[in-house]
Amino acid sequence: MSSITTDQGIVHYEVYGRGRPVILLHGWLGSWGLWQETMAYLGRYYRTYALDFWGFGESGKKRETYAVQDFVKLVDQFMDRLGIAEAPLVGHSMGGTVSLAVAIQYPERVRKVVVIGSPIIGSSLAVPLKLAGYRFTAFMLFNMMWAFRGGMKVAAPFICSDPRFPGMMDRDLTSTTVESFLRSIASLRRTDLRPMLSQLKIPVMGMYGDRDNIVSPRQWQPLSEGVPQAQIVRWERAQHFVMLDTPQDFMEKLKTFLDQEETPA
Repeated sequence: MSSITTDQGIVHYEVYGRGRPVILLHGWLGSWGLWQETMAYLGRYYRTYALDFWGFGESGKKRETYAVQDFVKLVDQFMDRLGIAEAPLVGHSMGGTVSLAVAIQYPERVRKVVVIGSPIIGSSLAVPLKLAGYRFTAFMLFNMMWAFRGGMKVAAPFICSDPRFPGMMDRDLTSTTVESFLRSIASLRRTDLRPMLSQLKIPVMGMYGDRDNIVSPRQWQPLSEGVPQAQIVRWERAQHFVMLDTPQDFMEKLKTFLDQEETPA
């Protein structure tokens, strides 16, 4: 377990492997733990870092805001503190949205971007996630956390086919606060990256499961329209957590993309 101290709170991260750096970013209500299998595989070829956003996992939870823009700044600070000049960013769901935003705002930092089930437009979130971004709903869910956690276990098979997922999700839920829960998803709901995508001149890959019930599986379309050079990979039977639903194929395609030599756009 490793951590860095920033002027806005402690950031927990895990690192594995040797070689060129790759940074993995989790989604809403997640943590670095969702990347363990990916890290074990990629770590044979790359030095992989997986961090917890502020408000999630083991990172600090004493902030007033948990917006997408806060996480963008976190990634920049994280790389600066660890002496990582540039690296590919691999993000799941909200983490992918953050990855694209980092590449747009700090282009010198990012070699490549991989997004997995990520919203390009916040309105593509499923209705329950949109509702979770309202204070009344968030407080109601937190005041009935036992029921919320039970509901998540029932819904788990419709979100991810991996039998380990309910336990992983339940563990990560206990590490959130009402403010990180509320403010992060409210910010994500308001996000629209389409006007800025044309600024990306680096290799981009979008990975989407056609059975995603959390983010519209058609979000690969605005990504492809905004970044014509983007490579799109779709899995007919995968859901939101592609790296858990189809781990071997996912990891092989991810490594192939990371291994490719960059060519100017």
